[in-house]
Amino acid sequence: MHDGGAHTAVTYVDVKNGTMTKLLKLPSGGDTSYPGLVWHKKMLYVSYYSSHEGKTSIYLAKLKVKPKPAAEDETFGAETNPTGNPIGGGKGYRRLVSQSDYQVKSAEELLAALKQAKAGQVVYVDDKAEIDLTGGQKIVIPGGVTIASGRGRGNSQGALLYSNELATSPLFLAGGDKVRVTGLRLRGPDQKRRTEQMRKLHKEGRYYSIPNSDGIISMHPNLEVDNCELWGWSHAAVFLKRGASEAHIHHNYIHHNQRSGLGYGVCLDQSDALIEANLFDWCRHHIAGTGRPGTSYEARYNLVLENANGHSFDMHGGRDRKDGTDIAGDVIKIHHNTFKATGVRAIVIRGRPTQSAEIHHNWFMHPDPRRAVVQTNATGNMNVYRNRFTAARILKD
Repeated sequence: MHDGGAHTAVTYVDVKNGTMTKLLKLPSGGDTSYPGLVWHKKMLYVSYYSSHEGKTSIYLAKLKVKPKPAAEDETFGAETNPTGNPIGGGKGYRRLVSQSDYQVKSAEELLAALKQAKAGQVVYVDDKAEIDLTGGQKIVIPGGVTIASGRGRGNSQGALLYSNELATSPLFLAGGDKVRVTGLRLRGPDQKRRTEQMRKLHKEGRYYSIPNSDGIISMHPNLEVDNCELWGWSHAAVFLKRGASEAHIHHNYIHHNQRSGLGYGVCLDQSDALIEANLFDWCRHHIAGTGRPGTSYEARYNLVLENANGHSFDMHGGRDRKDGTDIAGDVIKIHHNTFKATGVRAIVIRGRPTQSAEIHHNWFMHPDPRRAVVQTNATGNMNVYRNRFTAARILKD
């Protein structure tokens, strides 16, 4: 459209509220002008030419247009869930494994299959199987191998794999890149908090005299854990150590990992992960990071239920590690999660991220925003904005 006769303006018109936003202006080149617009791969290409005294001038421009969404288009909390699968997995989950290279029903068959399996192959555990793996620590899942069962298929809860030994750390160890664990139930040996016991041992300097357990440990890229139920792991249900980049932990039900002082659903140490659409309950920290450089995570579309003995999402800082810094990880993205555990803080960042912490579009049931999200020991590199609070969904920008 022409703007005052001096130049041509390309304007975005929001038909919902009647507002107009000028995106681009081009100079007027003569008596007659003919602007043209072409959309291609989210780019707006503008051609404009004019004729004056027998000469034609041509102007070309392109810009990426992303109009600010109207307020009514904003979404908050986990109910946004655009993944196409139910939060926590189970019934309705669509990425079920139906074909396999090995089918197993016992511990012996499972261990034998994992020793033989090659990248790209699937070891399927019978949906009704309940396999005692006590004493079978560090069972290696070779790189590129999927171990699966049918949680959510019909009325199936998926195969149950468990250990009763406190020193199970871990039950499964990713042996390479692109390991997938899906559709299983992994039960650890210790669902207790042991609060008084751990307090006493701490005073005596014997805190780690009781062995710890982990469900899955990875030190390799591209671990995927999906549609599983994981509980009873005193340290962590999933522990991502240095080298475990680009992990994807999604659509799981993670609960009762709650030993006092430990008790993590997903724990990261110099690793990074996308953690989405999980159902969390009864953990000390549902997500925790050591905060060492190289530790990052994005948490989205997760539903945190009411029960916990510590804040829900965490990133440790240098004062926790006693390394003389205030570093609390690199990049932290926490958005579109719902936090129902109002008896504890939702998010605690215990230092300053080296790059940024962005916390937005979450739904906190906490009546006081200051109770929901805090940064301790240091300030900076953290932005908290556009979140809703309480059941009344009060917006705080």
